[in-house]
Amino acid sequence: MRRMLRRLAQRAARLLGPSASSGPPASTDRPASTVPALTSLPLAVSPRVETAGTVPPGPKGLPNWAAILDTDRALWTDALSRAQTGPAVLIGTVVSGSPAVVNVESLLAAALTLRGARVHTLLCDRALPACLRCEPETVPDPGTLERYELPKTICDGCYARGDYTFGGLGLPVHRLGALLTESERRVARALAGDVPYDRIRDFHLDGLAIGEHAHAGALRFFATGTLEGEPSGEVVARRYLESALLTTFASRRLLQQDQFAAAVYSHGIYAPHGILNQVCQRAAVRVVNWVVAYRKRCFVFSHDDTYHHTLLSEPESAWEDLPWTDEMEAEILAYLRSRWDGTRDWIYYHENPDDDVRTFAAQIGLDLSRPILGLLTNVVWDAQLHYPANAFPDMLTWVLETIRYIGERPNLQLLIRVHPAEIRGTVPSRQPIVAEIARAFPALPPNVFIIPPESPISTYAAVGLCDAVAIYGTKTGVELTSMGIPTIVAGEAWIRNKGLTHDADDPAAYFRILTALPFGARMPAEQVRRARMYAYHYFFRRMVPVRAFDPASPTGPFTVTISSLGDLLPGRDPGLDVLCDGILNGSPFVFRAEHFGLTDA
Repeated sequence: MRRMLRRLAQRAARLLGPSASSGPPASTDRPASTVPALTSLPLAVSPRVETAGTVPPGPKGLPNWAAILDTDRALWTDALSRAQTGPAVLIGTVVSGSPAVVNVESLLAAALTLRGARVHTLLCDRALPACLRCEPETVPDPGTLERYELPKTICDGCYARGDYTFGGLGLPVHRLGALLTESERRVARALAGDVPYDRIRDFHLDGLAIGEHAHAGALRFFATGTLEGEPSGEVVARRYLESALLTTFASRRLLQQDQFAAAVYSHGIYAPHGILNQVCQRAAVRVVNWVVAYRKRCFVFSHDDTYHHTLLSEPESAWEDLPWTDEMEAEILAYLRSRWDGTRDWIYYHENPDDDVRTFAAQIGLDLSRPILGLLTNVVWDAQLHYPANAFPDMLTWVLETIRYIGERPNLQLLIRVHPAEIRGTVPSRQPIVAEIARAFPALPPNVFIIPPESPISTYAAVGLCDAVAIYGTKTGVELTSMGIPTIVAGEAWIRNKGLTHDADDPAAYFRILTALPFGARMPAEQVRRARMYAYHYFFRRMVPVRAFDPASPTGPFTVTISSLGDLLPGRDPGLDVLCDGILNGSPFVFRAEHFGLTDA
């Protein structure tokens, strides 16, 4: 392995030219999953930045910023003048094919400019051979990636959305391909081809976990939790690794050219955004990641890392001292009940949930007189990152091991609710849990029952039957504890580490918890109160509402609906102020609903 790494380093140096070979020889004493650093990359590239000019008519669902700016050109001109000496903020959109992403990030660009920020945007100009936009629906043939044919399929439409939307603002736009040299393109392709396939996930470059996000991107492309058995798995993983390397080289150069105070972009995982996260952090650029939240018009923003990680580590002091009132408790309980049918959300999975779970139980033979352990799954491919606290190597292992254990406990029953997002999510899973269970258990133990993803049975009604519920990464843990249901956490669910759940860090700890089943009681009243305080914080304070978005859009998830540019000024929208203050000043992304009031539609 060390010889292989030495050859990779030497080949990279030859491809990059003389400047890459300066300095001491590359060490071969690094872990086998690490490739030695590539130093002194050449900086001569094509023009680094463009400022868009004339804006053509745009696609439906995207904001016409040229028209919005025309509502008060004097205000915009003055803002641009003041922003010349303001803090530089990078909007790292890169992949602009999603209307939701460009709508949010272009609105942030305008609002930040009005607050004195010097805003730049980064877009991919057909430079990446694989990206977040590649999904089973948009790229059904993996051969498209193998043959480097993305520019012939989805790139034009993706790039056009970003070019139109940000072009209307007239702010600086960087193009990823223009930030790359030909030698860097050769290096990225060579390294992506030479790293052993079984080492891609653990591949590091200069201490950056490049391979983790490349591997997660490949899993997302196939919508599976493993690449084993995928005929094109290796070539697709290599394309994502190549994209990750290209993103590394381009973003490094951009941060060398411009001194950004903060960088903002969605999710912060996969390629390219997981790579951009690491490069920005290495360059001491404050990172802000965001995601669309469940509640209408709401978003979750996080400092320093993806929300997948930050909501696990958020200090309890952020919410446990809330001035709790009966009115606040009534508000969160009313919202949690609305989650049963999604009336106050724009992300939900059943339009007409069936609450008659007792009839369903009788049909499948579930004995309601005997204790039941509920088990809620996740989508197997989603956010396949490293979480130190996970008790099992992956969710599927956890599910199968739980079935084996309960199968030997005839005094208990196991009710598995498969996540409806397997078939109703943005990227439906190609690795169904039911099929995986059937493969491992051709005949299920008689005390194990499954609610499949297509079933309209209400998850909330089902868990109400259970003595306790085991979860891995689902957000439903916030609701379970608010219902007083004892909750066992074996993975990265955000409810862990809050003094509310039975948390397991390894299999032994998990099975010790299961040994105590049945618990025979609901959570203590004081603990339930604490759980509802956290639920209030999570749903009403961490989910920040922005009035400028209309959730009833026929052309996308939501559209920008402001009547004038002045609607984005400070003081007009408390939620937007929270987001901009957090980006510019590092303040917490917390909407103090206890002071502002709720803003549900």
